[in-house]
Amino acid sequence: MTTPVPSSHAPSPRPLLLLDTASLYFRAFFGVPDSVKAPDGTPVNAVRGLLDMVARLVTARRPAGLVACWDDDWRPEFRVRAIPTYKEHRLAADGAEEVPDALTAQIPVIVEVLEAFGIARVGAPGFEADDVIGTLTARETARPDAERRAVEVVTGDRDLFQLVDDAAPVRILYTARGIGDLDVVDQPRLAEKYGVRDGAAYADLATLRGDSSDGLPGVAGIGEKTAAALLHRYGTLDGVLRALEHGDPGLTTAQRRRLTEGLEYLAVAPAVVRVARDAPVADADDAVPRTPADHERLVALAQRWGLTSSVTRLVDALAAG
Repeated sequence: MTTPVPSSHAPSPRPLLLLDTASLYFRAFFGVPDSVKAPDGTPVNAVRGLLDMVARLVTARRPAGLVACWDDDWRPEFRVRAIPTYKEHRLAADGAEEVPDALTAQIPVIVEVLEAFGIARVGAPGFEADDVIGTLTARETARPDAERRAVEVVTGDRDLFQLVDDAAPVRILYTARGIGDLDVVDQPRLAEKYGVRDGAAYADLATLRGDSSDGLPGVAGIGEKTAAALLHRYGTLDGVLRALEHGDPGLTTAQRRRLTEGLEYLAVAPAVVRVARDAPVADADDAVPRTPADHERLVALAQRWGLTSSVTRLVDALAAG
């Protein structure tokens, strides 16, 4: 089969690469041995692992744009008001997110290194990185065809599967198997694995199913397969609820009972599950920096924290762009 040549009106084949940064540095922290330390003995495994991941991603994907998306608020108030259990199990005694001390100490180093490279780091007050990604994706897909870039989101979080849209196109590079073996999630992959047709349907499935890792209970008794079957029959969550309201015979007695008992949850859950598409994300230059923004500072940081090899790999990957 001949590979089609992109037309002048098609999105650029070089994608806008959006990083779910916390997902990646948590993965690095737990995946790289804590014996990786700076000259003064401070652990830098998360920093080094993140830089190596970004270098591999830049080499493999050759992005036209690159953004490290950031959690300015990991547990936004609007989500907690709707569902108080949202991420409740991750709360530390002081009300902040429970994060290992050895990782907490590395996050400011990550910020400094990204800044010295000139890699855009973008958050939004009161919103999660997922919402930043959703907003930047919406902005990109709204651009004229000739200016629009494909969007690739790098994450270990299934929540972002809701952004998948082959027409845009928007794909998720899912890191469950590691950066070297990314699961490229598009609409056929969603259909194969979850039985849903697109990202919007995945959001509805996630709402019905719930997610214990985020403290979302879902509708009791409605698991993933049942949720997928309901969405296949009725199209959307709204369609399922209309069928319930009208007594559609396609719903079993048990399904009607479970959905009825879950109506209070279903009234608020979609606004929690769905990522924002209009968060107050400031404009940022997402151009891939071919040379470091502050070379001297980057060298100093690399020497101080024992990151020379990882910094060099990322410098080389960006320059090869």
